[in-house]
Amino acid sequence: MLVADDDPKHAQLIRLYLEKEGHQVITVGDGRSALEVARARKPDLVVLDVMMPLVDGLDVCRILRAESSVAIIMVTARSSENDMLLGLDIGADDYLPKPVSPRELTARVRALLRRTGAADGPSSILRVGDLEVDAGRFEVRVRGEAVTLTAKEFGILELLAREPGRVFTRGQIIDKTFGFEHDVSARTVDAHVVNLRRKIEADPAEPRYVQTVYGRGYRMAEQ
Repeated sequence: MLVADDDPKHAQLIRLYLEKEGHQVITVGDGRSALEVARARKPDLVVLDVMMPLVDGLDVCRILRAESSVAIIMVTARSSENDMLLGLDIGADDYLPKPVSPRELTARVRALLRRTGAADGPSSILRVGDLEVDAGRFEVRVRGEAVTLTAKEFGILELLAREPGRVFTRGQIIDKTFGFEHDVSARTVDAHVVNLRRKIEADPAEPRYVQTVYGRGYRMAEQ
């Protein structure tokens, strides 16, 4: 999913709630970036603020609707009936005035995804070499053998396996895997990675799958 909002705090709040629902989320702060990311990543749904720099949200909505059928929810401080009707007329699927209740937003996201047929999201089975991660069944297999992971180990592995080659910092892993839990440190992430490697790597000292990028974080090897 793509969240386009020039208010970083508001974008972060929406992202956290959507990620708690199990969605992968990208945030941007201006309309030009929103168009670039939407074209490159083809999200299932866009949460789009109207008042953004470079290209405003209305123009972004017009352009995206001309190019695709992606689901669009507009979120804006413009709350008059005329503003709402304009947003819907140019192609938005839903329209919410600020301040937005995150719970209402996530409920509308669920409903919209059901209507557009995107609720199932990407394939639940991720494969990297001999490693298979079945997100739907919460199962992991290495060379066909089942491996039992804790919820946090599974969350880290799934996050990395969805984007092989991408480096995730420890902070990003905490945000995306631990959600609203408090007092989670970088050392906590490292400890989970150590345990994860013991379970999935033939040689944990020379990991084939979960690799350390020194000074940055971790990535799933591209195989």
